[in-house]
Amino acid sequence: MRRILTILCLGLLPALAEAGTNGKPLWELGAGTYLLSLPAYPGATEYQTYLLPFPFVIYRGQFLRADRHGIRGVFFASPRLSLSLSATASPPVSSAHVPIRRGMPNLQPTFEVGPQLKLHLYRTPQATLDLRLAIRSVQTLRLTQIGWVAAPYLNLNLPDWRDSGWNLGLALGPDFGDRGYHRYFYDVAPQYATANRPTYRAPAGYSGTNLYLAANRRFGRFWVGGFLHYDSLQGAVFEHSPLVRTRRYLSAGVGVAWIFAQSTQRAAPAAAQAAR
Repeated sequence: MRRILTILCLGLLPALAEAGTNGKPLWELGAGTYLLSLPAYPGATEYQTYLLPFPFVIYRGQFLRADRHGIRGVFFASPRLSLSLSATASPPVSSAHVPIRRGMPNLQPTFEVGPQLKLHLYRTPQATLDLRLAIRSVQTLRLTQIGWVAAPYLNLNLPDWRDSGWNLGLALGPDFGDRGYHRYFYDVAPQYATANRPTYRAPAGYSGTNLYLAANRRFGRFWVGGFLHYDSLQGAVFEHSPLVRTRRYLSAGVGVAWIFAQSTQRAAPAAAQAAR
């Protein structure tokens, strides 16, 4: 289960830019391996390293898209604005492997789903700049509601950067969470309080700021890519929780995939997918 959910977490990676869809296969299938180094949870000093297989699935439809952004349905699209449904997931955390959480309940695997509004600020063949606002409901796999999160951010894509064949992506923006979401990760109930872990109640509000850098390139039937993620919890409403052991951290990953099948049918022209 941990491995499956970590694979799903790849949907949380920053937008890995690629050139326009025009003339590309409608769908592509492949398989690959990803090496990930992630903190147990935001604010933890313990890292978990995964060497994981992952499915490489791209579908360039007009109303359903599946790629390294995740899986999403497109409800509305225009040259300036689009509305879609996006979903992501996160892996479980064993409290036995995180000293500050020992004796506390494990963090269960979660998934997030909700609408994403995208405003296209700038768009040329060489670069695209979008303002995106995602609002998602957070639940466990048992469909127990945890809370809500909101993430407005700027996303810059540079396809085929300087004719190098490399596609670059950068995303920057703050996160916000409600009381339920912050409680799940950062509360310390009285029955779990210790001398080094006093009782704490996390409020709703600002959750920190994220910076994502990503790159990928196709070499024929092979895809290679990687990302860096810097997160600052400085000023977050829960930064004084005893479960927050660091206010800044890095995550990273590199991967390679082999694309073994693709459709003969081509994706619709970019104009028909104005807000991809």
